[in-house]
Amino acid sequence: MEIRELPPAEFGEVIRLAKKVFMMFEAPEYSEEGIQNFVKTLDDPGFLAMLRVYGAYDRGQLAGMLATRSGGDHIALFFVDSRRQRQGVGRRLFDRACQDNSSGRMTVNSSPYATEIYHHLGFTDTDSEQTVSGIRFTPMVCALNSNGQKDTESRKAQEEGAQA
Repeated sequence: MEIRELPPAEFGEVIRLAKKVFMMFEAPEYSEEGIQNFVKTLDDPGFLAMLRVYGAYDRGQLAGMLATRSGGDHIALFFVDSRRQRQGVGRRLFDRACQDNSSGRMTVNSSPYATEIYHHLGFTDTDSEQTVSGIRFTPMVCALNSNGQKDTESRKAQEEGAQA
């Protein structure tokens, strides 16, 4: 599996994948307003210009994508082809994005479908589920160590603080 950062000229394929996977797994839990706003965002050149996009390729075929913004501190898009889910593609994309993150943390506004996936990656909820412009999400954060990897000690401290 090859994980690589993509130049803007290659965004088309990953955006098509994001739309396809969104419509399959996430759209059923969204209002029509939310679906329209999500698709409109993916078609917005200004939004796309803010992204750092990674693709996961297996034998030349796109298996998944992850895009960050805010200097790599926030996951803006994260989708794995339905046929490739639960095979470690998402983990590899996340690990690659973390390597380029020097802030010590990664944030995401997780869709309802993906909250358990993000928990598995080491994220913790920072607030309850919200809906803005029809988009449902739960704000989350993951502490990273100086090597850009999940910081399990910081995560334990966060969890203990949340339980106190």
